[in-house]
Amino acid sequence: KGGEGHEAPDLTDTVIFASVNNLKPSVTLISLTRDIWIPELRAKLNSTYYWGNQRQKGGGLILAKATVEKIVGTHVHYVVVVDFSGFKNIIDTLGGIEIEVERTFRDEKYPIPGRENDDCGGSDPEFLCRYETIQFEAGEQLMDGEIALKFARSRNAEGDEGTDFARAARQQKVVAGIRTKALSREIIMNPKKVFSVLSAAQESVETDIDPHAFAILLRRIIDSRDNIFSKVLPEEFLENPPVSPRYDNLYVFIPKIDPSVESGHEWDKIHEWVECVLENGKCN
Repeated sequence: KGGEGHEAPDLTDTVIFASVNNLKPSVTLISLTRDIWIPELRAKLNSTYYWGNQRQKGGGLILAKATVEKIVGTHVHYVVVVDFSGFKNIIDTLGGIEIEVERTFRDEKYPIPGRENDDCGGSDPEFLCRYETIQFEAGEQLMDGEIALKFARSRNAEGDEGTDFARAARQQKVVAGIRTKALSREIIMNPKKVFSVLSAAQESVETDIDPHAFAILLRRIIDSRDNIFSKVLPEEFLENPPVSPRYDNLYVFIPKIDPSVESGHEWDKIHEWVECVLENGKCN
């Protein structure tokens, strides 16, 4: 989430469902586009954490879990929320991460934190002073926390990299980069570095994982370091309806369904795909 100092600090910029296999050492990560429309809330997936907190203290974790369960069709035991400052600090504490940039792209409207409401002196109708231009060249790069955050958050690039699905794929690359570096011998064989990384995480992480469960999960993730699989919920299962009052005039995605499908079964195809991915990882 954006966290303190950002506009709409409790909107979740990235949503990833993670499954840790208890039978064999493996972890599966599935990115969910933040713009999925949730009819019961009349809101998008990225705002469920915010609305849950508005209802009750700690409600953000509860509502986020329940909503993701509805989409993926399987139980969610725990949730972890990290704000941008923590994201950057973790990467910087690791000493940066290696990312393979698939294709060159340029974003001329990357938002500058703290300038969301800048009137640009009243002389710029497009409010360009609120943005900076960022560019990434194809190829492997060592990224610090600030650069990795921009790589993961960029959403206004021209061409293929300007889609929510490309953005989700980039976020998976960053998660993979963190994972690879955190589980490297350079880190795990250095107790002082491990402590520094955990301290950086604790400063800006909210979770309902108790210490005992955390120790077990950490052990299983370490054992799975060579068997971690990443997926993005395929675009073929979603459709982007016209902007209309039905969706509060927002840009959203809804499940793509056959008109003959009964009400209450809109997510069935996605549930089947998620189940297939978790069983064998070979689903398209």
